[in-house]
Formats: sequence, structure tokens, C-alpha cells
Amino acid sequence: MEKLDLAKAYKSYYSAPVKPQLVQFGPISYVSIVGQGDPNESGFAAATEALYTVAYSVKAHHKKLNQDFTVAKLEGQWWVDGDPRTALQVPKELWHWKLLIRMPDYVTVDQITRAREAAAAKKKELTLISHVNHATLHEGTCVQMLHVGPYSTEPETLSQMETYMENNQQSIHGLHHEIYVSDPRRVEPAKLKTILRYPVRPIE
Repeated sequence: MEKLDLAKAYKSYYSAPVKPQLVQFGPISYVSIVGQGDPNESGFAAATEALYTVAYSVKAHHKKLNQDFTVAKLEGQWWVDGDPRTALQVPKELWHWKLLIRMPDYVTVDQITRAREAAAAKKKELTLISHVNHATLHEGTCVQMLHVGPYSTEPETLSQMETYMENNQQSIHGLHHEIYVSDPRRVEPAKLKTILRYPVRPIE
């Protein structure tokens, strides 16, 4: 069986133009981990490592079943509790995040649980593995756009998205969602590509 590449199989999910667009997504399954704090701190890095460790454990299990797949891009949802400001307007230690890696449709919750247990047994020092769980997102109608450049300049792209929403009578109806198309460890900040996405609904 040919290895499944989710980025190729779901091009509308893993690509976006440099101008805002409306898209539709049904329910999608992921492995995920939830946390809080500055993404530049060690806790975020440990959470990311734990998430990837479980994702690769799922992959190893399915490779034995002749259902191999490429581990997908890292994604994240971001929010701030009890504050009207956006995440980029408050100290980073107040940020909440849910990191996500999309799973193929044939991966079950039980298989993710077993993969997590196998990963935890191999990497006992990485205690955050126990915090990795299955998650489902059903964002429905979304506005998305490709942001090119460092994360610090995202407000410029978000401003374009907000104008598009206003012009199309849409309002935000869900969490700020990012897909990290580029690996920041390998790509210079000016060339980073990040899909920015918001679930929306018509303004009543």
C-alpha cells in the first residue's frame, strides 16, 4: 500500500492563498496536547516532543498493518482566558494552546491510546506523553489565509482577515488556528509560511 501523505490528500486543508478565503471543513481527528505559557520556554518544547513521539508511535503501529502514513504538519489553537485582548496583546505566559497533529481517518481512539502507552514505556523520562490525547475538531466554515514572515507580524495578516470577515458579514466563531507549513528550525523568519484560520459564522 502506498504511504498516505495527508498534505497531498487534503490540499485544501494544508494550503491557503496570500489573500483571505472562505473554506469548509468537516470533523477531523488529531492527536493533541493542551498547555499554557510562552512557546519559547521549555514546557512548550517538551509538549511538542511528546506529541510527535505519540504521532510516530501511531505511525509505527499502522506501518505494521500496511497502512503507513507521513506524520502531518504541527498545528496549534491559541487563546487567552478572561481577557478581551488577543493573544498577541498579552504577555506570552498567559497564552493557552492546544497543539495538534492530524491523523488519517482509519486511526481509532483505541489505537492512539495504545500508541501513547507504547511511547510512554519507551520514553519514561518524557512524562508529558501521558497528556497526549485524541481530539476532534469540526470547524465548519472558516476564513483562512497564508501568512509569510515571522510570527510577530501575524497581526498584519489577521487585520486583512478581519476586514474580509466584515465585508462578507462573518464573525469569529471559534479559536485562532495555525498550521505550521514551515519548520522554524530550518527556515529563516522572513520566509516562514503559516496558515492562519478562524472558524466563522454569518453575522445575524
